[in-house]
Formats: sequence, structure tokens, C-alpha cells
Amino acid sequence: MPQTETPGTEVAPRTRLRWWTELPLILLVYGCYSAGRLLARGDVSSAVDHGLAILRIEKALYLNAEHPLNRLFTREAWLGVPADFWYASLHYLVTPAILVWLFRARTEHYRAARTWLMTSTFIGLIGFTLLPTCPPRLLADGHGFVDTMAQYSSYGWWGGEASAPRGMGGMTNQYAAMPSLHVGWALWCGVMLWRYGGTRLAKALGVAYPLVTAIVVMGTANHYSLDAVAGVAVMGVGLLLAPRVLRGADLLRARFERRIPAVPSGTGSPIVSGGCQTSAGERIPRQRESQLASAAEPDGSPSDAGEEAPAAAR
Repeated sequence: MPQTETPGTEVAPRTRLRWWTELPLILLVYGCYSAGRLLARGDVSSAVDHGLAILRIEKALYLNAEHPLNRLFTREAWLGVPADFWYASLHYLVTPAILVWLFRARTEHYRAARTWLMTSTFIGLIGFTLLPTCPPRLLADGHGFVDTMAQYSSYGWWGGEASAPRGMGGMTNQYAAMPSLHVGWALWCGVMLWRYGGTRLAKALGVAYPLVTAIVVMGTANHYSLDAVAGVAVMGVGLLLAPRVLRGADLLRARFERRIPAVPSGTGSPIVSGGCQTSAGERIPRQRESQLASAAEPDGSPSDAGEEAPAAAR
């Protein structure tokens, strides 16, 4: 025997995501990220001190991946130029492309993935604010780093100040090195490709993309090794916090929806309206009204009373 749900206990479907609501949300988060990087510039001396402190910590931990990679990219243009293009562009192209792909092809996973990315981005913004850090390329020459973005600037659209287009270097915060969201976002993209790509090629790209990005950010002297480690850590914390953020968003939505008065359903009079609508027991509009009017006439014949009149006569 088929079971029927008790009225009023049906499970409400999840709100369907729309691109015209998702796009402003993503742009808002990215705008906060960009504005926060500009506002949290800090003074240069503190940023340099933080950068040198990271170098001292890496030396104590026997970490020194930046110097050999930077020397390699500086010496070999066929490596350095593609690395600069990688650093200056893919960060802003691959991540939105993965978001669009998830939204269209993996809708059931999109909301959780988007929340993870946004939560981690805000955590990274806190890191930029509390710990402005001078990247290796901006340290004094005595520390042995070469700014490959400046060295190969004639090959691309960027200038010698930053990865921004020429003349716009002053619009970026060059001391937002800790943590490396280049590595963090690349890790997020890699996880999405590995989990939802569905092919061996997608899984291979999911592994290669964050690894190559980590090598690029160090080889171009834009980040320290610990910046990359911090980027991975930020994504880990964001992954842990994302379910809580989702639950909080659902609670806020539920409270907002409860404040909107529900439209009462009509359960009163069997006559729905005075217009051309039928109600229970009627085949044509105003059928019942015409029957009541006919029954009220004094000279009404038995046939006017409906189908039951002949039976009553017998």
C-alpha cells in the first residue's frame, strides 16, 4: 500500500542556485579580498622584518627551496618566462573556470566547494592584515633573490613593480605574501579536479596544478616556502570551518524566510470566487448559482431540480 505524507510535513526542496545571485556574491568576496590587500599594506620596515624572520625560520628548519629555483628561473628564460605568465594569469583564470564548471556540471557539490574557497580567502585576508610580509623579490640584493617579473617584464603585460599590468603596480599590495593564496587556490582547484573530474587526465591535472604553482611562486621570488605551507594550512582551516559557515547561512535564511508571511490557502467557501472559476461539484462556472436560482422559482418543474427529481416522483 503506498504511503502518503501527512500534509504540512513535506520536506521543502533546497533553494535552487542561480547564476545571477552567485556571481555578485563571488565578486563581492573577491572585492573584499582585493580591497583588504590594499588596506592592509602596513609599513615597509615591518614587512621586511617579517620576511627576514621567515628566512631565519626556514634556515633553522633547513628549508631553502627558493634560492635554487630562483637561480634556475633567472638563468633559463625558457623556464622563467612561462613561470611569470603562469603566476600573472592562471591564478585569475583557472579558479573562476573551476567554479563555473562546478556550478554547471557538479551542482550538488558547488555550494560546499564555493563556501570552502570563500572561507579560506577570508582567513588569508586576516593573515595579510596581521602579518604584512615582504616577498623575497623585494628584499635587498644581498639576500640573493632576483625579481623574475621585472627581469622578463618585456615579454608580458606586467611591469617591474608587480604582476599587475604596467603602471598599475601601485594599486596592489606587494606585501601580501603570507599566506600564499596562489598556492591555496591552486590546491582548491586540484582537489576539485581530483574529486569530480572523473577522468585520469583531470586527476593528473589536479595533482600537477598545485605542485607547479608552488614551484612557480618560489622560483619567481614571489613567496617563501613557508608562505606556500601557510597557504595549504589556510585551506585546511577553511575546509574545517566551511560546514559551520554553511549551517550558519542556512539558519539565517530560515529566519529570514519565517519573517515573510505565508499566503493562506483558500479552504473556506466551496464557491471559489464570483468570476469564471469552478469549485467542488461544478463542471462549468456558475453552475451551482444557476441551480440555486432555478430551485427558488415557484413554477419550477421537477426536471429543474436536477437528476434526483424523477426518482423522488416514483
